[in-house]
Amino acid sequence: MPTITAVTPSVRREGRFDVAVDGKQAGTLSLEAIERLGIHVGSQCDERLGGAIASEAARLRTFDRALDLLAFRARATKELRTALLRKGEEAPNVEHALERLTEMGLLDDADYARQYARTKIMGPGFSRRRLQAELARRGVARDVAEGAIEAAFAEDDVDGDAILERVAARKLRSLAALEPTTRRRRLYEFLARRGYESDDIRRVMDRLLAAD
Repeated sequence: MPTITAVTPSVRREGRFDVAVDGKQAGTLSLEAIERLGIHVGSQCDERLGGAIASEAARLRTFDRALDLLAFRARATKELRTALLRKGEEAPNVEHALERLTEMGLLDDADYARQYARTKIMGPGFSRRRLQAELARRGVARDVAEGAIEAAFAEDDVDGDAILERVAARKLRSLAALEPTTRRRRLYEFLARRGYESDDIRRVMDRLLAAD
């Protein structure tokens, strides 16, 4: 019968262990899985244990890939699920990884949405409507997104009109070389893409262009 011949620390990832059966790599597992499955050098590896090693290794690979994606940038649950499936990970392993990440506090749509909203408000100056659209595109539920947006505005005591005027003034400076009609059109289009309402855009434009 096949035998476990080695359990060694993985050189590719800290905290992971390579399990060899009859001298051949059988899978990379966590210490918790190794202890749970009763794996140790010299133990026999029947068909049941061999299947369990393969299953645990596949789950762990998906989980580690999810960790890598989150380390690259924060993501909402739906967005992370889609990315993992596109990379060829099996659906049950993806769901298991998402559940673990949520339990660990590493995957939280409300926190993700709140941080995203704060960044986009203070940076490019997105409107509430643009924020809602962007979060929806990332798979955040509408009620979660709305709550996060409200929290982001409240936490930093953000004045929506002030944000609009700041963004408009900054863009207007970059359009200074254009003739007035083109400048006005370009500024309107820019602010509309940020999701601001037409009446608000015209009010701010009239004030800034008059002063300019």
